[in-house]
Order: sequence, then C-alpha cells, then structure tokens
Amino acid sequence: MTSPFVPQIRLYQDWLRETRGLSFDDYDALWRWSVTDLSAFWQSVWDYFDLRSPTPYRTVLREEKMPGAKWFEGAQFNYAHQVLRHVDKAHAAGFPAVISRNEKGEHRELAWPQLRQQVASLALHLKAQGVQPGDRVAAYLPNIPEAMVAFLAVVSIGGIWSICAPDMGTNAVLDRFRQIEPKVLIACDGVQYGGREFDRTAVVAEMRAALPSVTHLILHRNLGAADSGLEVLMPWTGMAQAIARNDAQTEAFEPEWLPFDHPLWIVYSSGTTGLPKPIVHGHGGTVLVGLALKALHNDIGCSYDANSWGERYHWYSSTGWVMWNAQTSGLLHGTTCCIYDGNPGGSKDKPDWTVLWRFAAELGVTFFGAGAAFFANCMKAGVDLSDCGDLRAVRALGTTGSPLSEEAQRWGTAQFEKIGKPGIWWCNISGGTDFAGAFIGGHRELPLVPGEMQCRLLGCAVEAWNEQGQPVIGEVGELVCTKPIPSMPLYFWNDEGNKRLLSSYFDTYPGVWRHGDWLKIQPSGGCIIYGRSDATINRHGLRMGTSELYSAVEALPEVLDSLVVDLEYLGLESYMPLFVVLRPGAVLDAAMKEKINNAIKTALSPRFVPDGIFPVAEIPRTLSGKKQELPIKKLLLGQPLEKVVNRDAMANPACLDWYVSFARSHVQSSVPRK
Repeated sequence: MTSPFVPQIRLYQDWLRETRGLSFDDYDALWRWSVTDLSAFWQSVWDYFDLRSPTPYRTVLREEKMPGAKWFEGAQFNYAHQVLRHVDKAHAAGFPAVISRNEKGEHRELAWPQLRQQVASLALHLKAQGVQPGDRVAAYLPNIPEAMVAFLAVVSIGGIWSICAPDMGTNAVLDRFRQIEPKVLIACDGVQYGGREFDRTAVVAEMRAALPSVTHLILHRNLGAADSGLEVLMPWTGMAQAIARNDAQTEAFEPEWLPFDHPLWIVYSSGTTGLPKPIVHGHGGTVLVGLALKALHNDIGCSYDANSWGERYHWYSSTGWVMWNAQTSGLLHGTTCCIYDGNPGGSKDKPDWTVLWRFAAELGVTFFGAGAAFFANCMKAGVDLSDCGDLRAVRALGTTGSPLSEEAQRWGTAQFEKIGKPGIWWCNISGGTDFAGAFIGGHRELPLVPGEMQCRLLGCAVEAWNEQGQPVIGEVGELVCTKPIPSMPLYFWNDEGNKRLLSSYFDTYPGVWRHGDWLKIQPSGGCIIYGRSDATINRHGLRMGTSELYSAVEALPEVLDSLVVDLEYLGLESYMPLFVVLRPGAVLDAAMKEKINNAIKTALSPRFVPDGIFPVAEIPRTLSGKKQELPIKKLLLGQPLEKVVNRDAMANPACLDWYVSFARSHVQSSVPRK
C-alpha cells in the first residue's frame, strides 16, 4: 500500500478526506468521530484495507450492545485468505514472509510461496483426517514457523485453533484443552530454553491420554527426540511430512469462505476462580481490529515498496501469550515477521540481555517489540546497544504486558541517541487477550511523554470511571469501554447463558466492558495504566488465575491454605508475595520454599514463581468463605485498611492486623500511592 516509512495514520486521514469528505482538526476529533459513528469508522477500515467478501453484507453493525453486537452480517471471510492474498506481490518485491532464529543460532527464512504451499499441504492433510469447520485443533508448540503454518492451515478450513506454550506444565495445559475437546493435537517433542533442552514427549503422552477427543496426533521433531511410544498411543504423522506435499491439489488450494463471525481461535484469560476462561474470537472482527492496530497505530507497514528493504516486524513472545497472535497478525498486511525462539536473557549461568538486540541487528528489524519487563531488565543489566551491532534500521520500539516506567523509556531513548537514532518512537500499547486487541496505544505523530501512552485507539470508546461510575479526566479510575469493538469475544466455550462472560466483564457495569485496569486519561489525551484493579496475576503480560496457583500449592500436604497477590504498579517491577498457612509441625524453611516453588513450576510455569513466600496464621476470608485477594492487594498498594475491607463481612477479621504490619514493613515504603 505504501512505504513503511510514511506514517500510516496520516495516509488514512488523507484517504478519509479524499473518499469520505471527512477532515479533522486534531486526533481527538478523529477519535471522537470513530467512537461516535461506529458503523462509518469500521466501514472505513474495511474499505481502506480493501477487505473482500464473495457475498454482500447487510449492515456494518446491528445492535450496538455488549455483549451481542453483530458485525458485517452476510459477509464471508477467512483470516488465512487475508494473509495469502499477499503472496505473489510480496514475493515479487523480494521479501520473505517469516524469518526465524533460535538459541542454537539456526536461521530459517520462509518465502511467501513456501508459506502458501505448507499451509495448503497441512490443511489438506487435516481435511483428510476428518477435520471440519468448527472442530478444535490444539497445539503445543514453541515460537517457530511451524506454529504459524499450523495456525493458518487450521483456520483456512474452518477449524478452531488453540495453542499453549511448551513451558507450561501438564495440568495448566490440560485445564485449557480439556474444556474445548480438540480433535487433533499438534505437538513438539521438546524445546530449548536458556541453553538447556527440555524433552516434552512424556508430557505429550500424558496430554494424549487425558484428551480422549483427540483422534490424530501430529508431532514436530523440534529436538529430534525418540518417539517414546507415541505411535502406540495414537496414529501420527510428523510435521515435516504433513507440510511437504506439493501437487496440483496443493497448488489449487484456497481457504474456505466462512461467516464473518466464524470462530477463529480459543485463547485463555484466567479469572480469580475456576478454570481458565476459553475465549472465542471471530475471523472478521479479529482481522479488522488487527489491521487497524498494526497499521494505523503501530505504524507497521507492508513489504511492497521495492525502493526500501521492507518492514521487518518483531515482537518477542512465547506462544502462551496473546502477543504471539499479534506477531502472527503482521502477515495480514504483507509484513515480514521476524521471530525468535528462546530465552531473551541468555541462560541462568550466562545472563545476556543483548540476545534480542543482536538478533534485531543481524536481521535488520525495523519494528522491535517486547514486554515492558524486557526493557527494564536491559536497563538494569547495563546493556550498551552500541555493542549489539547495527540497529539503525529500528524505527520503533513497542511495549506492552505491564506499565513501562519512565526510567526505562528514557534509558532506551538515550541508547538510541547514542547509536545515532535520536527521537526513537515508543509505541506503548495496553489491551488484552480478552478482545485480542488494544485499547490504548501509539500515534506516530503525537508527542511522546515518558511514562505515558499516547492516545486512546480509534474505534475504542475507552473512559476512566470513578467509584460513582462517572467518566473522569486527570484522575485514576476503572478502565471501561462503553461501546462494542469487532474483536470482542463471540462467547466463552461451553458457557451456558453467557454466565462467565457476563461476570467477567459486565458484572460491575451492565452493558459496559470493565477491563480490570487502573487508568488515568490526561487532559492532553495521553494515558497512564497503573496496573490491575482485580486480583488476576499478571506476570509481565502473562495472565494466570489465582485459583490455578492455589491448586498447585495447596495440593502439597504441608500447605493448608494460601493467598497470592500481584502488586504491579507504574515504574516498579511486578512484586508477587505468596502467603501460606502450614500444617502444624511444618516449617517454612529453604527446603519447603523450594518444594512450593517447584510445585508452581511444574503445574503452571517458572514465570509464576512468587517473589517471596511468607507464613501466616490465617488467610483473610469473607463470611461465605471467599479469599480476600483484592482487599489485601489494595492494602499492600498503600490504601487505608478501612477503605478496602469491611470487617463485619469477614469470617476472621482479627487476622488483618498481621497484613497491615506486613504492608508497612515490606511493601508500602517502595510503592507509590495512587
């Protein structure tokens, strides 16, 4: 469409003026139009990106409500079709679809025609195994090209995709996949991370045995491990074999046209109780929001300009984080995706926070994204970007997952000034797995203020509400969205009557999405996210329900009860203390702490190991027996006890004195008040 070095949002505004006769004095006026006339705005996104349907749609938006909004009824769509339509033009311009690297230094490039051929081959293989539209295909794969190929193959034939990262424990994966009853499992034999190889064949065997719905297993030999009896458990084919087919059928393959809201994938966002929430998003809405975010706000261009070497887009992520989906969505716009599989911080024995920077320099990455914690770690490690190769191709830095501190942003800006790139643009975004998008983010031409995000995104009617449910400016409030967005969940899988969906987002304000973040909207339009307003654990962008951690910890015979809170606040590292009530006679010594940590690593992931474990006499509970997570979190963030909890509603109010003392001595001195 355009050179990646021209601000996309300016071109979009030029297009609005030329084709719609719409002109806006500033971004605020443009944003207000986009959230006032939703139909006109999302129609413009459809037209601007030249989206296609073989059938007409009746209306852009029917029933402007949440949940239940109906978008582009009558249109047919397919995510994979939108990706593969770029094959010939992008390839002719000389740009690959995917470039990958891993810890071993193995470098691979996947050309656009290869991407099409492999997607078609695997899609035909899955169809031969009986996969039909609506069938679920579960994947247990790392951040490698095969994961992208498998995703596109599955959704091209109407299958519903769902992926978990191989660093997740068996229980955490099964808590997700059991709910959706997949027909096919695509798994790897192992992964390398932090300089070590981890065999996963035993985990795959456990998963297969625990998922009776699976009729076919595809194994990717990521490490080349032995089969370990997997053939006995289930007829299987190797990934390499499944994508190798290249014949007339493969050449003629086209993704199936599906209803606009046909389920695309199931992702998981955990609440504070119960199983992880299996969130279903649709093909059309996900593509619309993905294109608007990538092009208009992240300013990620396409690879069609033969006068440049094309956009090379990298956002470090594991497959267990929705940013993997966001990385893959670069393909929607014909962009080259640069992916890295491995530990961004080197190994435990040899920490090295230059790994991704050197990767970016060697590949000529133009957009470099990572979690906010990555940049903080680089700053603390004293990384000098002038020692990491030629990074002058980088024109944008993206962050998300947790609030980026002003200090870390200033560090990165100074580093790029040092290598001859003054005024590097930070594209800081905040959104969620819940709607596969962002509410707040970047604008290439708006002022940059360290510690702030630049604007509310187009089409996102985001406000900060005070305790009276009134929108406020210049004050911290609950982040809410008052109008629907096309990528909001279609539903939760097996959620009768939408009970879990409604309780997750609409219980506080019926008909209004409450996201669970503290937000301040500045008079200038800039935004600051202060962390989670609920009790969900958010470890640098990876969310996990507290109930999942409790299941792991309280399975230990020595632990009678437990409570965990994630204290994430602007400018500080996430700090997660775990409080445990031990069985009489048990002692919280080094061995006991290691046992608890190992239980969390095995059941969930090493990412969710707490920063500290503390013995307590009791866990605060309500009269009905619920753990008082949110009141304790607010207390530890510095709020007065009398404002966060009603003692009369508690079963054991006397235990609060210990937590008040803990807050004073361990936490409040280093946590700013809101």
